[in-house]
Amino acid sequence: MIITALILVVCAILIKTFKFYNLIAGYNTMPEEEKANFNIEKIAALFANVMYVMAAIIVVGYGLSKWLDNEQIGFYATMLAVVIGLPYLLIKANSRAYKNKSKND
Repeated sequence: MIITALILVVCAILIKTFKFYNLIAGYNTMPEEEKANFNIEKIAALFANVMYVMAAIIVVGYGLSKWLDNEQIGFYATMLAVVIGLPYLLIKANSRAYKNKSKND
């Protein structure tokens, strides 16, 4: 579980700080004209923030599972992070708030 949280934090840092935007699924395969329609800096910040929150939920769940000596708590925390985090990320990233204004708007 801790490894999963570390992977999320590393990916968040790579995307936000080091601008590894090609780690964002779908963005790396878009043509340049379509990439221009998105505000990638805002999307990268959203991805990083969601990944940090997901990692925090996993770490708290892991801590609780060790403290209460119940491994299921860690599993449920990981599932909670994924089931809430991923849909939120996908819905929010595809909203109009993260698209650049075009001539047609």
